Amino acid sequence: MAKMNGSIVCVGVGMTLGAHICPISKSHIDKADVVFSGVSNGIVELWLKEMHPDVRSLQAFYEKGKSRRITYKQMVEVMLEQVRAGKKVVGAFYGHPGVFAQAPRVAIEQAKQEGFDAKMIPGISAEDCLYADLGIDPGSVGCQHYEASQFMFYQRVFDPSAYLVLWQIGIAGDKSLTRRSTGQAHRQILVELLLKTYSEAHIIILYEAAVLPIDKVLQQRITLGELANVSLSQHTTLVIPPSESMKKNTELLNRLSALEALINQNQAS
Repeated sequence: MAKMNGSIVCVGVGMTLGAHICPISKSHIDKADVVFSGVSNGIVELWLKEMHPDVRSLQAFYEKGKSRRITYKQMVEVMLEQVRAGKKVVGAFYGHPGVFAQAPRVAIEQAKQEGFDAKMIPGISAEDCLYADLGIDPGSVGCQHYEASQFMFYQRVFDPSAYLVLWQIGIAGDKSLTRRSTGQAHRQILVELLLKTYSEAHIIILYEAAVLPIDKVLQQRITLGELANVSLSQHTTLVIPPSESMKKNTELLNRLSALEALINQNQAS
């Protein structure tokens, strides 16, 4: 299939205003014909407008009571309309445009199917900030990530000797895809699910990355039993530290020891 004239690049602007955007993402914004803004903070959007004269917000597609499936479909279509018109289009999104962001991924897939150049440029995500701000090394004991509602809706098998990270905890349990937040009753159901594995007194962390340079990182430590009653935003992430130590796989370790002994014996002979 011959490539068409239009193109789309979805870039990540990082989490903190002006501090996280990489040079290649900035270059794509500079060279674009039109930039679509997927950020919700007005100050961040003004910053984008300082970089490009034609920045169009995607926030208008969010409406109270409207399914996010419809919203994301409309976002994809408005971006692809400009691609089909032969424009160099950039979609600028918070963090990493492929992490908890459906519209950029779908837009790129659809553009490629229609014969247009399309790609994604990674950015510093909330996950990256989480590791830095909370001092967590995912390689130390392991780290499991789930979207909070998905974690509730499906029977997930997870390891309490590793970190458990639940994203979008502020809308946990929303089956309608229309709410901007869920309340105490929804979170209580999540708490009861987690209490099958953790104690009520287990310390958990509510985390939010800094968006503006003047913002303070949220690192609120509470007990699991308190989770249903605290105030949360759309951007709050729940981090549950390990509740138990890792258990050695003795059988496998013995097999590896026997293998090493055999290799050493063969090398010595």
